[in-house]
Amino acid sequence: MIAKASPRSLWLAGVFAGALTVGAAAQQASPLPPGSPLIGRPDTEAAAKLAPVAAPPLAAAADKLPTAKLKVPPGFNIEVYASGVTNAREMALGDKGTVFVGSRLVDKVYAIVNKDGKREVKVLASGLYRPNGVAFHKGTLYIAELSKVSKIDNVEDHLDNPPKPTVIYDKLPKDEAHGWKFIAIGPDNKLYVPVGQPGNNVLHDDAHGQIRRMDLDGKNDEVYALGVRNTVGFDWNPENKQMYFTDNGRDWLSEDVPQDELNRITKKGEDFGAPYCYQGNIPDPEFGWGHSCSEFVPPVGLMGPHAASLGMRFYVGSMFPKSYRGAIIVARHGSWNRTNKFGGDVVVVHLDKDGKVKNIEPLVTGFLQDNKYIGRPDDVMLMKDGSILISDDWNGAIYRVSYGKKVAAKQ
Repeated sequence: MIAKASPRSLWLAGVFAGALTVGAAAQQASPLPPGSPLIGRPDTEAAAKLAPVAAPPLAAAADKLPTAKLKVPPGFNIEVYASGVTNAREMALGDKGTVFVGSRLVDKVYAIVNKDGKREVKVLASGLYRPNGVAFHKGTLYIAELSKVSKIDNVEDHLDNPPKPTVIYDKLPKDEAHGWKFIAIGPDNKLYVPVGQPGNNVLHDDAHGQIRRMDLDGKNDEVYALGVRNTVGFDWNPENKQMYFTDNGRDWLSEDVPQDELNRITKKGEDFGAPYCYQGNIPDPEFGWGHSCSEFVPPVGLMGPHAASLGMRFYVGSMFPKSYRGAIIVARHGSWNRTNKFGGDVVVVHLDKDGKVKNIEPLVTGFLQDNKYIGRPDDVMLMKDGSILISDDWNGAIYRVSYGKKVAAKQ
């Protein structure tokens, strides 16, 4: 026998169900903040588990660094160069050996100096907003924050009492998404500053998705390259002075595509495709309509799915084996939007005679253990003796990689 529900019980059930539906709808309708990396995340159980990986808020103590777990090829050595550099990001080398380090999540720029036979980490500037980018040229340190670029002249003469940075350029957007900057000074003595897409995959205005260049006083700025989603690393080929840059592919298309790109600029004004085309051969499903990937400059190589390929430098030193000279050393910060993490290493990219990627081999591995990060490499920098430094923003540390008989860096 089936019992009949009373009209009142049906009404109450309807009200209750309606309240749940309205509440769920309201919850679903809560908008994500502009530029959130979660915009576009598929509504699936697997994707719901993926989100940016928060780094520890403080730098790790020197005796807690994972150096023993980091692996390098035979003949290479890795050691701690400096610790206590919270959120260490881009690096620049001064004429007198000072290592300058920017940060993204804190307000500081650091100077690592050698004093009385020991290495000391100084806070050079504070109260800044996302001072990720640093570049050094003829005594002057350039600092890129979210929306402006500043400089400190004769900086190595004032490390103990540095002046406040002087703003030279303030025409940058203030979007948080991809707003942190990697900067460098090219062989033309121009300052290069990127402006990323203001979100994961955005049909943006003409002030985003580009690399700008300008005079060293911030004047005569111009757009040098277009179709750039988010580059956090570039350098110039020492043979032909062509600019190479890493670019991070969009999220939420799949776990395996698109891959990060290594691109080469051969002339001003080239367009590298984003947001219409990724990795040179994948039309974007949202914005690719009406476009062909053949319209854009393809990458010279692919760097892996969501690898977060960041800082890069051509190796022009003499310490490493001859096969490394002219290769590109790239820090891959590591993926967050893959079930099985990828990257979290430093690799060597060898180019063929045409300047395209011939092969990629590991230089430093071990930052990723059991699908969890114990460190995240962000930038690489060549030292005068031919060794390289690697910044780790997860641990707030700088590592030194050398080759041959282990000799400590000069104090």
